[in-house]
Amino acid sequence: MTANPALSAGPSPLLALRSVRKVYGEGAGAVEAVTGVDLDLMAGEFTLLMGPSGSGKTTLLMMMGCLLKPTSGTVSVAGVEVQGLPESALPAIRLRYLGYIFQGFNLFPALTASENVEVALNLKGVRGDAARAAAARHLSRIGLESRLAHRPEDLSGGEKQRVAIARALAAEPPVILADEPTASLDGATGHRVTELLRQLAREEARTVFVVTHDPRILDLADRILHMEDGRIVKDERK
Repeated sequence: MTANPALSAGPSPLLALRSVRKVYGEGAGAVEAVTGVDLDLMAGEFTLLMGPSGSGKTTLLMMMGCLLKPTSGTVSVAGVEVQGLPESALPAIRLRYLGYIFQGFNLFPALTASENVEVALNLKGVRGDAARAAAARHLSRIGLESRLAHRPEDLSGGEKQRVAIARALAAEPPVILADEPTASLDGATGHRVTELLRQLAREEARTVFVVTHDPRILDLADRILHMEDGRIVKDERK
């Protein structure tokens, strides 16, 4: 995999949040899921976000990934402030800058593992033999070289998670966001996948942000954030 020439390891964050809030509902029944979060994520940084269930982690991640609009505050991706953009402009932002690893996999059931990864490459203009070769390379990096032609129904939960990871990495985005990427993996595989994500951050000047409950991967992080009741309550740097 080659580094993206558009990335810079300079002082500007690849992803920045300012006073980001998310409120669900209105009036007396309103619930504030995320409360005034400020956050800068830099190129080359591998960050973990931890916290109890219901603390707002996934809601925050979805706003960072331009999948959910904040109630107030701003989200900037590679210097582009997305808050004021029309909904029609957001797919292009996600395609160019963001790789999102879903906890629920979100694979196409009728497509093979290789074809699921090829979809992401097709959206970037890579097609045919070039897409198939790239998909095979990404899947091989996470130990699925023998499962290229298998559909999701024939894969284990851990294998499906690894296909989802390969798909997110295939387009070589500058920002990688992951929701519990090791939840369905055994300890050794989870560590291997996390080491790959850290390697991408450090060697290719990406920022990688992972929501996790997994204590087995804490030793790999450059930075560990702790979230409670919609707020970042602790920011630990190694």
